[in-house]
Amino acid sequence: MSHPVKEFVRRISTLDVEQYPEWDLSAPLPRLPTPKLKNTLDRYLRLVAPVISSEAFERTKRIVEEFSQPGGEGEKLQHLLEEYAKTKVNWVTEWWLDDMYLQNPLPLPINSNPGMVFPRNSFISARQQLRFAAQLISGILDYKTILDTRSLPIDRARHSRKGQPLCMEQYYRLFTSYRYPGKVKDTLVTKTERDPFDPEHITVVCLDQYFIMEVISNGTKLCEEDIYNQLRRITQFAEEIVSGDTEYAVQPRVGALTALPRTEWAEVWEHMCKDSQNKGNLEAIANSMFILCLDQPIGPVRELDEETQLNGSIEDLNEPNTTEYRRGDVSLALQLLHGMGSKYNASNRWYDKTMQFIISRDGNCGLNYEHSVAEGIAVIRLIEHILQYMQEVKRWRLVRFPSVCELASPKRLEWNLDAKTLNMITKALREIDQIADDLDLYILRYKEYGREFPKTVNMSPDSYIQLALQLAHFKLHNYLVPTYESASTRRFALARVDNIRACSMPALEWCKAMTGQTPCTVDEKIRLLRKAMDWQTEIMLETILGHGVDNHLLGLRQIAQEHGLKLPQIFTDETYKEANRFRLSTSQVPTTMDAFMCYGAVVPNGYGAAYNPHPDNIVTVISCWRTNPENSAAKFADMLASAFTEMRDLIQSNTALAKEAPKEPVEWSIARSLGADVTGSGNV
Repeated sequence: MSHPVKEFVRRISTLDVEQYPEWDLSAPLPRLPTPKLKNTLDRYLRLVAPVISSEAFERTKRIVEEFSQPGGEGEKLQHLLEEYAKTKVNWVTEWWLDDMYLQNPLPLPINSNPGMVFPRNSFISARQQLRFAAQLISGILDYKTILDTRSLPIDRARHSRKGQPLCMEQYYRLFTSYRYPGKVKDTLVTKTERDPFDPEHITVVCLDQYFIMEVISNGTKLCEEDIYNQLRRITQFAEEIVSGDTEYAVQPRVGALTALPRTEWAEVWEHMCKDSQNKGNLEAIANSMFILCLDQPIGPVRELDEETQLNGSIEDLNEPNTTEYRRGDVSLALQLLHGMGSKYNASNRWYDKTMQFIISRDGNCGLNYEHSVAEGIAVIRLIEHILQYMQEVKRWRLVRFPSVCELASPKRLEWNLDAKTLNMITKALREIDQIADDLDLYILRYKEYGREFPKTVNMSPDSYIQLALQLAHFKLHNYLVPTYESASTRRFALARVDNIRACSMPALEWCKAMTGQTPCTVDEKIRLLRKAMDWQTEIMLETILGHGVDNHLLGLRQIAQEHGLKLPQIFTDETYKEANRFRLSTSQVPTTMDAFMCYGAVVPNGYGAAYNPHPDNIVTVISCWRTNPENSAAKFADMLASAFTEMRDLIQSNTALAKEAPKEPVEWSIARSLGADVTGSGNV
């Protein structure tokens, strides 16, 4: 007879690892399951308990009990949702996309678009900046060829059903998508293989002037030398225009408009499109593969004779003098998030486009990407391919060969703008400066240990860091808050993420013990840590297996609205609203290189925390808003460093106890929470 728990866990994870030991990669991915109503409501109550008062909890508990009555609102909505799910490959993706991104009216910079800082560079000349840009573009084109030929290896799950294939659709949207502003909500458009359109050009922005540059000619990718020469044409032309050495007029700083609140930008877009030339320009940008932003330096730069260096290669230079100006991590990150304001490169951007690669004259390189298209993992895989490609090319290339192609000059975009639009540009620049001034950012490089340490005591590095973030917040503010951690659901077709709520009652109990509010022995603190860790791991597994709470509740809410039903009280309850104000928005963004991602807090009184756990160090980018005087990115970082140290010291005080496994396997806990009878079960 088959084992009841094993059968149950197999059923909830949809795929059978014994039936498909090698995983059939040609088979369609399973559809996202519809969680059971009772399981979701029970977990909802457990997850909101640590962030609301006891009075609010009792009120919410009564509301949930009424909602879940037999034949009540909950059952009716659950039935409608299950029927709806039968008609969709993924029942939540469209709703989730609208709720998370497209209906958000806030400006894209900081609020939605993350920035990513590449490993440091140092350019000896303006030409070398362009050499780097040409190499980068060549690497992107190499990756796009892999995408176009569907040759990208399929990602596989690394834990819990290890080896299971993951949905790859995000990768194929990176260079064929655009987010159009809308008055009610934005529209995300992705060109598919069935469309006759295939982008052959990119948009290059230099000194706020926009150029369309072909990178594919007659079906053939331009070589690196051709790309470099075209970039030189662009920079020379832009410099001549701005300096007044040509009859061409300087074009307005149109890129700033993409940083407006979305409804305002939608109105300006509609107004601009009344002019056919403007409309053509906007569509040319939207249809480009990506944006290349050639930024002006923030600090002093070197200008040496490139020709005296071997190939002008960055690696051929001696290390710069220690007295040379070196920008800090925060300065690098701010440039990629918002261009350092209107004084520098704020309008040398186009935030609607999925991928913006930014190369600054002073060597700061990275990207800003529009988040609705893809999660960070797809972007990181692209970036690591590009940088590895660039290293490989430098390794074997000794000389550059002159081009034999006759290429048309890149086309500069000229705009016909009236006073109304020009005034909106001025307004946009002013508001960019306001949001840039409001952002408080701190980058913690914790070097005492990295992700390998938690593994030595059988703890998940991600769960470990999440609990450190909880402790840091508690130490600073003396309470916990609703926490968002994205959990990939890509085991299912067309899936993106659901939310792991790291804030839990076990986490709260442990934080109180660590801060002395609850008297505990050292061993008791370790047991509380292990309990919180196991809870975090359990919630994570439930979520990635398609049984998360947030997306299910979103589906129930949306199905009610789509059927014109009165919104049940569970969704108008203040607890539901508070539970979705994520005052701690977190994400693990791992890289193999010295790079990091950054973004802003998602609510005015919240924090953002993007962390990159390396083997021997942990990089965390903390953000908040200065308009909330209670929050401080630097103070939070101090508390986080303290939390990391205290957790290590606690574990090392009794390593054997810290290593102890839970009394029952996590799979049993998941099965039990989802309704399985595990009485009398043996080993899974």
